[in-house]
Amino acid sequence: MTFRPATVDDVPAILPLVGKICALHQAWDADRFAFKPNVVEMYRGWLSQRATDPRSVLIVADQEGVVVGYIVGTIESEIPIYWTPECGWIHDLWVEETYRNEGVARQLVMLAVERFKSIGVTQIRLQTATANTIARELFVKCGFRDSTVEMLMTV
Repeated sequence: MTFRPATVDDVPAILPLVGKICALHQAWDADRFAFKPNVVEMYRGWLSQRATDPRSVLIVADQEGVVVGYIVGTIESEIPIYWTPECGWIHDLWVEETYRNEGVARQLVMLAVERFKSIGVTQIRLQTATANTIARELFVKCGFRDSTVEMLMTV
């Protein structure tokens, strides 16, 4: 397994994984994850930008030329009342089912953490679906802790 920064050429191989993560999130909470019909195509441009942005994180797990996992993150500005002016934000983490429980996700997370550190980020945040206990356990093992709880009301 090779872990490497993704390039724009990797984006077409990442998009099917994006479709899977979006479908899973929508199955868990259709109100919270009410994606537009063309969400995967919308990701195409966004991921291409992440692949070329020196202040973004886009890393793939590559098994003999096949992308089997990815992590994507950006740097987000914080409102000016806090001492931390910006934070790293992990948006997505996906590993194909065949490659789970082999440390692939953990390696992707830790590489993202190192990348954020190298950019000078001192705080990294993320959200996980309430139903995603496996991801929360992984993130805790990687050094993350609970901080806030997002609540939702559909009106």
